[in-house]
Amino acid sequence: MFSVCMLVACSVSGPDFKGVEKATLPENWLGQDTSVGYGSKVNENVLSGWKTAHWWMQFDDSVLDRLVEKAALQNLDLESAGLRIVQARAALGVADSFRYPQRQTVSGSLAKIYQNKNTFDNASLSFDAGWELDVWGKYARSIESAEVSLYASVASYHDILVSITAEVARNYVNYRTFQERVLLSERNIEIQERVVKITEVQFDSGNVTELDVQQARTQLYNTKSVLPGLKLGMKQSRNALAVLLGMLPGEVEQLLASTAIDAKIKAFDDKYDANRSSQQLTGYDQYSLIPRPPAVRTVVDASLVLRRPDLQVAEYQAHARSAQIGVAETELYPKFSLFGAIGINSTVKAGNDFSFSDSLTLSLGPAFSWNIFQYGRVKNNIRLEDARFQESLTNYNKRVLLAVQEVSNALEAYQLNKQQKSLAFSSVDASVRAFNISLTQYENGQITFERLLSSIEKMTRSEDAYAQIKGSVANQVVALYKSLGGGWEANSGRSYLQAELAEQMETRTDWGDMLASPVLPSLTPAPEIQADIPFSDRKSTEPVTSEREP
Repeated sequence: MFSVCMLVACSVSGPDFKGVEKATLPENWLGQDTSVGYGSKVNENVLSGWKTAHWWMQFDDSVLDRLVEKAALQNLDLESAGLRIVQARAALGVADSFRYPQRQTVSGSLAKIYQNKNTFDNASLSFDAGWELDVWGKYARSIESAEVSLYASVASYHDILVSITAEVARNYVNYRTFQERVLLSERNIEIQERVVKITEVQFDSGNVTELDVQQARTQLYNTKSVLPGLKLGMKQSRNALAVLLGMLPGEVEQLLASTAIDAKIKAFDDKYDANRSSQQLTGYDQYSLIPRPPAVRTVVDASLVLRRPDLQVAEYQAHARSAQIGVAETELYPKFSLFGAIGINSTVKAGNDFSFSDSLTLSLGPAFSWNIFQYGRVKNNIRLEDARFQESLTNYNKRVLLAVQEVSNALEAYQLNKQQKSLAFSSVDASVRAFNISLTQYENGQITFERLLSSIEKMTRSEDAYAQIKGSVANQVVALYKSLGGGWEANSGRSYLQAELAEQMETRTDWGDMLASPVLPSLTPAPEIQADIPFSDRKSTEPVTSEREP
């Protein structure tokens, strides 16, 4: 029987996973090999992999670079994802151990037995072993499922990293946008305070009525009332960054400090003070605090979408579900095993010495069991696993569509926001010119105060709207790179756990080498996530572009 078992030991139940079907992507997206940019000629007009790996660096903002680096090291969601990788590695170790004898037990007992008026002593010691042979591939499929679940946990880590990086950039852009809006609001408050003084002088001279004074004060107080809300937006963006970085808000405040930003604010103040009687647009964007996004090409390398970590997670989950079908199918067939036991058992009258010379027992041989009456339980369990597998394929297809939706939304929003930005700048230009003219004409008595107030209100609104649109354009660039799954390559080669955390865990439990190395066990190829080559070591024939948004 043992020979028969060995002959069929290579049989593996269930379907072999053939991969997911090729996803259907928009025809106008450029299809390229996923290796583009890593040693091959790069098309500058195409959004490809080499541009997305460290996309935030194209904003040319050292503070943003520092925040992203801190988040990659300290974010608590990433820390949890790293711990789930460790859990998956341990689960794989458990599954792998079932390839070997599953039961090896040493047991013993020492007892006193009372029978009628007689008393006896009993001693026993035995070693039992049992090994269920993996004839139908039950344990092989379990190992396969555990292995791809491990790779899914790594892809999930990468997916979280993509989201964290994008959230850091988005909240940083929001912080700088609110900061610029505060700066503009304060400047407009100074202008309106000056207008109030002018109307008060005119009122004291009898040239205007008190109505003009009260209207000027109303406009001033309305503008001042907006300022606390803008400052609150700054604080909320800062606090969001604190959570993302795993820090306290006060600590993040120090990271947000920048000599470059301070220089821009001072330059803005100096320019304003140089001509206090009027507003000027010269160098308006030159002193902007909002990070200027890189110029984005609107042709997409379609293969980037398929490299998104969340799609990798979905594919690995489908693979794991496929393996579970095989595990369920093995319950249809008999189980073959080898067993063995050796032991001693001696019973003597109380007070006598134990004699083990004739109490040795030994048993060894094959065994089998077969649950032949199942009443549909096994078959329905197989059907259950098959339906779950099919659901995972459907989930993958849905995620592809959602990915296409995200990329399309980001691209279209970016293009339309650029148009909106250009028009908003023209609005600012016109409103500033209108204010300068109306202020001069009012001082000369050529127009009514209502027209001056109207020009002030329009200038204040247009400047604030333009700042918001600049932030929106920057955020759309962030959304585009996030939708392409950019940024997870930046942590390639790093450990998924920080050294301090690994050391803390080692003090509690013997982890062997599971916490010491970021390298994953390579039981089967997994090319999608085994790109653990530091980006700095990858070679491209083209430098990273420094072209900026106008």
